[in-house]
Amino acid sequence: MTDKPALLFVCLGNICRSPLAEGAMRKAAAEAGLDIEIDSCGTAAYHVGEPPDPRSVATAAAKGSDISDLRGRQLIKADFTRFTHIFAMDHQNLRNIEAVRPADATAHVSLLMDIVEGREGAAIADPYYDGEEHFEFTWQDVWAAAQAIATQIKAGG
Repeated sequence: MTDKPALLFVCLGNICRSPLAEGAMRKAAAEAGLDIEIDSCGTAAYHVGEPPDPRSVATAAAKGSDISDLRGRQLIKADFTRFTHIFAMDHQNLRNIEAVRPADATAHVSLLMDIVEGREGAAIADPYYDGEEHFEFTWQDVWAAAQAIATQIKAGG
């Protein structure tokens, strides 16, 4: 495990929510002057090697975060010791993560919105099958979480 915070954002296919969360966290970390590791992946192998959904790329770009170079990958056992925190986008992916969690896991695993006061237990809605405006809603949630994480890390938490 690393000495510095290492954050992994996880959704199902790693093309919509988790890349947006990674982009939001990269932006929040840069604004806060944090040196942290940030990555994203999916619990399923549907989109391994593929770029994020164009709607995710456009939404992140409009917010000042370029995620066009990201490529989908699937959660692997080594992630449980490589990262200090693994954030699931929803309850099903949290269950999927826990189902493959190895005995030697050191990462703290939780829902992403658990970090946002008043939103504990909430899921990040999957915008994949919805209109473009739903990607904006997803960004708002992951941005709120990224800011909360950055604040917590700056405070030494």
